[in-house]
Amino acid sequence: MPHRRRTVYATLFATLLGVAVLAAAAGLATVYLGLYNVAASEQHFKPVYQLLESAMHQSVKLRARSSVDEPPPFTETMALRGAGCYRDQCLQCHGGPGVAQGDIGKSMQPVPGPLVDAARRWSTKEMYWLTRHGIRMSGMPAWEHRLDEEELWSTVAFLQRLPDLDVAAFKAITLEQVDAARSAGTIATCGAARMAAAPPAMGNAVLGRQALYQHACNACHMIPGVTGPETHVGPSLAGFALRSNIAGVLPHTADNLERWLREPQAVKPGTAMPAMGLSPADARHIAAYLAGLK
Repeated sequence: MPHRRRTVYATLFATLLGVAVLAAAAGLATVYLGLYNVAASEQHFKPVYQLLESAMHQSVKLRARSSVDEPPPFTETMALRGAGCYRDQCLQCHGGPGVAQGDIGKSMQPVPGPLVDAARRWSTKEMYWLTRHGIRMSGMPAWEHRLDEEELWSTVAFLQRLPDLDVAAFKAITLEQVDAARSAGTIATCGAARMAAAPPAMGNAVLGRQALYQHACNACHMIPGVTGPETHVGPSLAGFALRSNIAGVLPHTADNLERWLREPQAVKPGTAMPAMGLSPADARHIAAYLAGLK
């Protein structure tokens, strides 16, 4: 009997191992033979879509539950500020009552769903987490490097109001009321506070690494420690801390590096390096990260 049991276990193990090897081979063939169609003109297979959607929902719920503090009390001013952020940053992909998504939003796969009912599908903490961190491989960006904390929560405050807005009310708050409040100085343009805020006394290299790919620096540069394409549009940043000058025109100091990162065209007119809209804080953090590339 013991020998027979060992034989059964051995057969079961061999079967499972064979299935695993075949599954791995099928996966490798799908990837390296280009069998899976990645064209945005085609949809994901339904099982693939459902798997990705379930993984996303569970991931958001877990992280929002464990890492997001309780929201501040929402006010009318916060909701109005959030309406402005929604109009400026979200409408093009998610649309609104009576307003279609832009062409880019309509054509993305998976499609960015409307947020009219977001407050019924997600908790307040989950909406904040989604807005702050985005969703990888979906086109949903992380807004933490473009909106400050108050603007992030203000956007959530507006999302909570969104299910109760009809077409006329949505138009009134996102257009007329937002423009009137901005003209009166009651609320600022979305993202303006972050751009006007003074940088921290010391840069944070961890935040700098994150800011590098949130501002698409790795789209043109190969950067040690930052995942990205093998691109040669701009020079590699390996060993950047050892360089004696910046762009061939400025002595390599922390202040000059931050200036170059924020205003490359002013430093070197005609350079291919574009201004990426870095806040003073992000420029300082990126400079701290680059200082470690030796």
